[in-house]
Amino acid sequence: MVDQAAVLSRLEAGVGTEARARSSIQIVPIKGLPIVAVIIVGLIVAISTNSPWALAFYHVAGGGLWTGVDLFVGLVIGPILGSLSIPARAEFSARFMPMMVLIMPTLVIMTLASGFQLAVDIGNFNAANVNHGWLVGSFIVVGIMATIALALLEPANIAVLFEMNKPHPNGAVIARLMRRFVYTAGITGLMQIATLVIMTRVASQ
Repeated sequence: MVDQAAVLSRLEAGVGTEARARSSIQIVPIKGLPIVAVIIVGLIVAISTNSPWALAFYHVAGGGLWTGVDLFVGLVIGPILGSLSIPARAEFSARFMPMMVLIMPTLVIMTLASGFQLAVDIGNFNAANVNHGWLVGSFIVVGIMATIALALLEPANIAVLFEMNKPHPNGAVIARLMRRFVYTAGITGLMQIATLVIMTRVASQ
């Protein structure tokens, strides 16, 4: 039987060594903020001008990237991360997690804001509209996904970075938070498939 205490001890030692060997991790990548700002400003312009093409672009691009990132993290990154050595896992997390702090909220905002405006323009909120039921189902699924992404995935991401910035990171805490991050990303990725089914159904009406 695997000695869990020994495993956690090695994890803590490995993470601690990596933390001391590198400089402090930047929780929010400052260089990425201008890119996020441009995207958000563009989204505001698209909504204020009510441009069908711009709204469709933001909704399709945001939703597609959100789906792809969730599936990739949950089904590809997760298994790979679990097979890495402890120092390699810590180094990967230190580089990968700060990027996700900006990427996930931006994709969620892009998808939801543009999708809502499109639904208003097309008239899908009208109870008599043939797509009304599908739209309600979509909002339920997307609402759950957004809640998971912003209330579970993002806090776990940030908590990992704060823990890794400590002089003596707790390996057990980091391992638990990383598992939460990967699992929740995988769950939302699978739920995204349901939204693809609904959206293609709505588009075909």
